[in-house]
Amino acid sequence: MPLPVLAVASEIFPFVKTGGLADVIGALPGALAREDISVRTLIPGYPAVIEAIEDARTVHRDDDLFGDTGFVLAVHAAGLDLFVLDAPHLYARHGNPYLGPDGGEWPDNAFRFAALSRVAADIARGAVEGYRPAVVHAHDWQTGLAPAYLHYRGEPRPGTVMTVHNLAFAGKVSADLLGPLGLPPNAYGIDGVEFYGSIGLLKAGLQLADRITTVSPSYAAEIRTDAAGMGFAGLLRARADVLSGILNGIDTEIWNPATDPHIAVPFDLTTLSKRATNKAALQARMGLPQDNSAPLFGVISRLTWQKGIDILLDCLPVLRALDAQLVLVGAGDPALEAAFQTAADEAPDRIGCFIGYDEALAHILQAGCDAILVPSRFEPCGLTQLCALRYGAVPVVARVGGLEDTVIDANPAALTAGSVTGIQFSPITTGMLEVALRRTVALYRDSAAWRTLQANGMASDFSWRGPARQYAALYRDLLARRT
Repeated sequence: MPLPVLAVASEIFPFVKTGGLADVIGALPGALAREDISVRTLIPGYPAVIEAIEDARTVHRDDDLFGDTGFVLAVHAAGLDLFVLDAPHLYARHGNPYLGPDGGEWPDNAFRFAALSRVAADIARGAVEGYRPAVVHAHDWQTGLAPAYLHYRGEPRPGTVMTVHNLAFAGKVSADLLGPLGLPPNAYGIDGVEFYGSIGLLKAGLQLADRITTVSPSYAAEIRTDAAGMGFAGLLRARADVLSGILNGIDTEIWNPATDPHIAVPFDLTTLSKRATNKAALQARMGLPQDNSAPLFGVISRLTWQKGIDILLDCLPVLRALDAQLVLVGAGDPALEAAFQTAADEAPDRIGCFIGYDEALAHILQAGCDAILVPSRFEPCGLTQLCALRYGAVPVVARVGGLEDTVIDANPAALTAGSVTGIQFSPITTGMLEVALRRTVALYRDSAAWRTLQANGMASDFSWRGPARQYAALYRDLLARRT
């Protein structure tokens, strides 16, 4: 009998996506099924979700879900078993799931995501007839209250796991909301949901879940330091015995250059020369000269300080001096968006810019770029570099978090050993990124070395098989220790 796990998350591919969290939540259930783990995922009923599902049946009703009625719908869609929380007063808002039309957070986000967590706790305790999970697996701050609701309602309860995808987002809300959120008075304390004078939704999960995971071993170590702990370092050091880093994977069926419907010409390791056709197609799409000799760098990213995009902006003169091209796909900080758009307007033969996100274009970019830049100041895991390795695009990454764990730097020893897959740089400064860019172009000019980089990357296994085995082992160990 498969072990039943209830996953809880605020987004899931292919229904709603703002970042890598959605990809993880969409891909992991299928991999876990091969480990005899049966996952159902509870997600909010945003308009994009409600419009995409069919043949849904109502399996639970809550007449007092923070102001109005909410329904839990059971549905199988896109190969996923879902519970959808249909609560129009909380989720019937088009656009970004977290931000309003003015770009700021929805003022009732505390209740929108507390509702998701509370319903998860209800389902975990048998609110849906015939279904009771052995483990509730919550993801990021939006679901951090799920372990809290279960904890304060007492035993018996399922095991709980809290996964941190990005510690920078704490979900801080006013302490005055303790009662309105349905939390008991004793929850407000250092050993509960209190976080520097506020309620911390992520703090609740980190403090009260049975196990904590994050998305790479290096990030699990980094966040226990004061420099990278975002205010949680002391808590995470105290709970180090239940904290582990499990590296993310990618869906190797969706991200497969041999079958990718979005790219100009499919290819694999034995037909790597076909990348030149994809490079020309990308250059044409972005309005750049179709020049195979020019090293073509790509960026797919949120345009934010965390992602180091301001450092890259400072390096554009170096890229031009190296006769390289750059294509950028992303959105975020309006000042960075404007700066890159201006740079593209001033050097249209060198820089192509798409402000926004387009899933198909992301595939085209991975298949056509020679190298992918990920200069993040911190990066819990990163999926962009994993897709790049799969597609023969050499990743150029900062030596942090999951980037350090997944890319083998082309240093002299690794080049001699033939184990290289990319270029790392540290510290995260303009000067060191410039050095990395020059190293990358020098390697690009050495066709044999470049082919080794590409071949090693494409031969790497960053599927969900290994991580799924680790999650399955974690669930079973957790349950064994609770009995």
